[in-house]
Amino acid sequence: MDLFSEPRDWAKALQPLIDKYNRKQHPLHYNNLYQAVVMVVLSAQDSDAHINKIAPAFFERFPDMKALSKANTEQLTEYLSEVRFHNNKIVWLQEIASELKEDKNIPLTMKELTALKGIGRKSANVIMRVGGAEAEGILVDLHVLRVAPRLGIATGKDANKIEKQLMEKLPKSMWGEIGMAISFLGRETCRPKNPKHSECVVSDVCEYCLLNKK
Repeated sequence: MDLFSEPRDWAKALQPLIDKYNRKQHPLHYNNLYQAVVMVVLSAQDSDAHINKIAPAFFERFPDMKALSKANTEQLTEYLSEVRFHNNKIVWLQEIASELKEDKNIPLTMKELTALKGIGRKSANVIMRVGGAEAEGILVDLHVLRVAPRLGIATGKDANKIEKQLMEKLPKSMWGEIGMAISFLGRETCRPKNPKHSECVVSDVCEYCLLNKK
């Protein structure tokens, strides 16, 4: 249901999110591009908090891509055995490290990143943001998947389709930050149950909020 008779200027409507969350670091606690690559691979179907917990010891042992490229499965398993689906992720990390060999070879384009094992569009958008590359897409994680339809800017439950809708309705200048900003809104305010409408900086343009105001 569209509560607005005129097409909305989504860039203007969502600017408060950019203002609030601009350049806020991703919840994964990486310190450089190499760590970001490893952590986005490990965090798939696991929690950011869990990956943050195991990461320091892992990076102390494998501080860069060169060290990772020399690690065998047994050594990696010692540090990653508690990560969900660690067997697959270890294979992916080994293939990535074998191909790239050094941190300086980490690519920053969507095509090159998604060609690497274990890296899809969501992860590539995160890595490109960390590396300061020009955005080629918009991050759509589980939070964006829930919040974007609530706002009314997208429909459906498919991440690629929602990303496409967001890209069509927002200027490219916003792509690099808006996905992460919507994600933070979902994490902090627009929770699955009992969203905090009174604390939401975009409640005045949100269809879900307007439908559920009491």
